[in-house]
Amino acid sequence: MSQNNVLKGVFLVALGATSYGMLATFVKMAYTEGYTTAEVTTSQFVLGIIGILIINAFQKIKHKENVVKASPKNIFNLMLAGTSLGMTSLFYYLAVKYIPVSIGIVLLMQTVWMGVLLEMILEKKLPSKQKVVAVLIVLAGTVLATNIINNDITLDWRGIGWGVLAAASFTTTMFTANHVATEISSAQRSLYMLLGGAVIVFSFALFTQVTPFNLNIFVKWGIILALFGTIIPPMLMTAGFPLTGIGLGSIVSAIELPVSVMM
Repeated sequence: MSQNNVLKGVFLVALGATSYGMLATFVKMAYTEGYTTAEVTTSQFVLGIIGILIINAFQKIKHKENVVKASPKNIFNLMLAGTSLGMTSLFYYLAVKYIPVSIGIVLLMQTVWMGVLLEMILEKKLPSKQKVVAVLIVLAGTVLATNIINNDITLDWRGIGWGVLAAASFTTTMFTANHVATEISSAQRSLYMLLGGAVIVFSFALFTQVTPFNLNIFVKWGIILALFGTIIPPMLMTAGFPLTGIGLGSIVSAIELPVSVMM
């Protein structure tokens, strides 16, 4: 793969991670207004799917016959892979319900070493020294940037558990973005992955939402959550990860940390 393609992949993954880094703050703000996890995730995925459908429609009109259509096997595999996208959102949003955003992002950043480890297992070779050093720097920087050592924080183990699960699920999402149906457009891949994630999110909402669903969430927070959570990141990451690989891509995705801290 050419150096230009790798750099392009790094740029796309970095932009996607930057967008994703803004999410936790918006979710916390929605929580303070009384919205539930089910309402937050449902609005995000519903509006996200609508947005991706519009993007696919424009691409189909623009490229017409040149668009490679997804096969039934592609659709099934992408929807199955997309369940990890839904679980990442649920686990991460549940985590920041119990712990500060700074701790949540530290836990999500465990995808850095998880991604490198997964790549090592799949490719059956040790990671390069550069990747190992990069992982150590990112993890050390994560701790320093969030200042968790000097903060007197009482941690809720429910939040820790959900955060670790979010990291594991996000690592799975990065793997699928790098391997599944890479021959079709990123817009199509994002759509079917979102549909798979929606199955998880809607099931969660169905079984946990005990109060009447507050439809105001769609207007108040749904659009911004969809834009920064289910439209921009999947589109850019499904386009970028096949160019960077899991290991490098997971390291680059750590850029969401400074974004989250600044937010």
